[in-house]
Amino acid sequence: MSEEQRVGRILTSSGWVAGRIVYDGHVLAIEPGAVALGAPRIIPGFVDLHVPGGGGADVMQGADAVRTAARLHARHGTTSFLPATITAPEEELISALAGISEVQAKRASGEARVLGAHMEGPYINGGRLGAQPPFSRDPESKFIASVCAGQIVKLVTLAPEVEGGLEAVRAFSSAGIVVQIGHTDADYETACAAMDAGARGVTHLFNAMSALHHRAPGVVGAALARAEYAAIIPDGVHVADGALLAALRAIPKLFMVTDATAAAGMPDGEYPLGSHMVTKRGDSVFMDDGTLAGSALTMDEAFARLLALGMPLEEASLRLSTYPADFIGRRDRGRITLRGWADFVVLDGQMKVTEVVVEGETISRA
Repeated sequence: MSEEQRVGRILTSSGWVAGRIVYDGHVLAIEPGAVALGAPRIIPGFVDLHVPGGGGADVMQGADAVRTAARLHARHGTTSFLPATITAPEEELISALAGISEVQAKRASGEARVLGAHMEGPYINGGRLGAQPPFSRDPESKFIASVCAGQIVKLVTLAPEVEGGLEAVRAFSSAGIVVQIGHTDADYETACAAMDAGARGVTHLFNAMSALHHRAPGVVGAALARAEYAAIIPDGVHVADGALLAALRAIPKLFMVTDATAAAGMPDGEYPLGSHMVTKRGDSVFMDDGTLAGSALTMDEAFARLLALGMPLEEASLRLSTYPADFIGRRDRGRITLRGWADFVVLDGQMKVTEVVVEGETISRA
């Protein structure tokens, strides 16, 4: 790959540097120097750990669908991500994970980098499915062992209160797979036990989990009291702004995810979500009974919402890029640093994303 450069105000791991960034697939140099008044800002590319789809395609449909989602989200500033499977029969999960693995092995031009898979379910509480299809089941040691051996899954969402749930937390964690608590009706004590067993956060905080009550704190209370990391959907629909602000005060490394379905980047209409069909209306996605069914959010929209809430640019970058990368142990992503991957977005004076670079490749936003 040929050497490129951009001039502007660059948000590095050590703070802002006015000057130029020189890169091919990796950052070759960050050189201080004079920049023009109004020069663009260059910040780390967004890292999304929860992406069921996008551009009309659902991750469960296989490699071509994963590539479609990767192209859609790259145009909106996501430079790396975890495609998310949803609850399904074992053979369907195996097929979907194989498709994710194929795309992870070779990034095509125009795509965000796939870092592995987020397996959301099937070990979740059948009473907290949300939009998940009704294929939840108790953990099975044989399938867990195959998932751990496959090295494709980097993040698992499960409910610790199901039969064998805490043992599953320990098995995944000991294999180096990060575990989040989600789609769960666990009480506070069980959620804390899961954290003690190795669970490191919660999936889409506040949604599809036992709520906070002052005499029954639930999973939300455990997250606010104990968690260093948690994921949340900042679309203004899944979580009210006041709840998001409260979580920001309580959870040091709260990070943002889209939970974007096939409806992301698409007009209103019906789209697949595993074995379900869901409907996009405006900025939201619903099942027939009105249940929220993931989102149509993209990370540039999430970024804009955080800034509109008054969050400083530097903090928004941490919560959209650095913290999610760190959560899955990818210190080579989510930051601009010498010899790191050349993953960044360029912002204009209104803090709008005008350019996206993935591993040194400028992505067409058309």
